[in-house]
Amino acid sequence: NMSFTVEERGNLNSLNYRIFFKNAEGKYVSPFHDIPMYADESQNIFNMVVEVPRWTNAKMEIATKDPLNPVKQDMKKGKLRFVANVFPHKGYIWNYGAIPQTWEDPSHKDGDTGYCGDNDPIDVCEIGSKVHSRGDVIKVKVLGVLAMIDEGETDWKVIAINVEDPEANDLNNIGDVRRLKPGYLESTVDWFRRYKVPDGKPENQFAFNGEFKDKDFAIKVIKNTHNFWKDLISQKADLKIQLFF
Repeated sequence: NMSFTVEERGNLNSLNYRIFFKNAEGKYVSPFHDIPMYADESQNIFNMVVEVPRWTNAKMEIATKDPLNPVKQDMKKGKLRFVANVFPHKGYIWNYGAIPQTWEDPSHKDGDTGYCGDNDPIDVCEIGSKVHSRGDVIKVKVLGVLAMIDEGETDWKVIAINVEDPEANDLNNIGDVRRLKPGYLESTVDWFRRYKVPDGKPENQFAFNGEFKDKDFAIKVIKNTHNFWKDLISQKADLKIQLFF
């Protein structure tokens, strides 16, 4: 059984705050590279690293360029980054995080959206009822995906639910979310459209007129980003060989 623990360092809301990950043996691991993408490949159950608990505002993310890739707070212009409360929302409206071993390649122009990737692991909005903690690694069932265009980059937002959520059995595709959680998908588009406006940015745009794509489409997108991650790893391995030999 893959179990992970976290080690928090520094103080929350400070520049030195970090969340490091350890495996069951207590060895430090990277949440970007060492946690498997699949929790159960046969059932299309994925691992998700929770970066931002629901209702909170600090924009935490896996530090892809730091050793061991801890979770830390994003910086903009030398300041810690918080997302504003965009009425009527309070902070992030889902548990927000990423799927390990995925990467949105900034040199690859997406055939569906016409834009290149955002250079990060693929993002996940987990819509279950439990508020998770920063650094939780949870197993999720994928339900669909939204294609946000953020300042000219493709930034997929996977919609998923924790497999242990009481509603997980009833939610199997994006239509079930629309039916059983009315308004949630519309709120999600509204949130992503407007969350940067308080920072003086324009509204974000979406491919497919802001329509959510279904589960099969979402899984295909995730698998593509997994392949880009594999390419990234092999490039890094090649670079290391060049650097050290």
